[in-house]
Amino acid sequence: MGKTKSKTKPGIFITFEGPEGSGKTTNSSKLIRLIRSSGRKVVATREPGGTPFGDRIRTILLSHQNDENIDSLTELLLYEAIRAHHVENVIKPALAEGAVVVCDRYTDASLAYQGYGRKIPTKLVSNLNSVASRNVVPDLTILLDVNPEVGLSLARRDERAESPAGELDRIESAGKAFHQRVRRGYKEIALKNKKRFIVIKRQKDKDSTFALVKAGVLEKFPAIFDNTN
Repeated sequence: MGKTKSKTKPGIFITFEGPEGSGKTTNSSKLIRLIRSSGRKVVATREPGGTPFGDRIRTILLSHQNDENIDSLTELLLYEAIRAHHVENVIKPALAEGAVVVCDRYTDASLAYQGYGRKIPTKLVSNLNSVASRNVVPDLTILLDVNPEVGLSLARRDERAESPAGELDRIESAGKAFHQRVRRGYKEIALKNKKRFIVIKRQKDKDSTFALVKAGVLEKFPAIFDNTN
């Protein structure tokens, strides 16, 4: 579990992935609460971010300010810098302590967004992912799928709930074709990594979506809600 080259870490590493508006944050939060209610230690984190350093760079990456100065390669390298710091300071220590780590986006996001979306060669993205992640690979990745048009509409609604302006961030506002490539990328990544991925289509009812998430997690880790294991 929590595989690395040395394969010495206990713990469970679960990541949530998906296009904008797919419900990653909502469902990861529900899963975190459910696992914690069993008494197990859970570390909830996200990318970009996960540390004070990462959160500062996240603000730069997602803001429309200085947008013209962030080309695709610069964007990718900033994400990877955040990841390197995040893995070393949050993910690896938590897994070593036997925690369940639940991360909202991880290396697959870079492949989908910067590889497929920004059209950076996926081999380059994969190589940088390996370096930045120290080869820490999730035990399970939950891909929540949604049509980009529906997802962006939901994302815009969520932004309005947080602020009157309701403005999409720099990545969310990248354009329909970009988000279609991202979705296609996610599907292709999942097909190439069937043992690690479960793909769940976002349902109209939030509880129905989470029921599928819970079932998928239990199938992979039958004792995850049992603190005696």
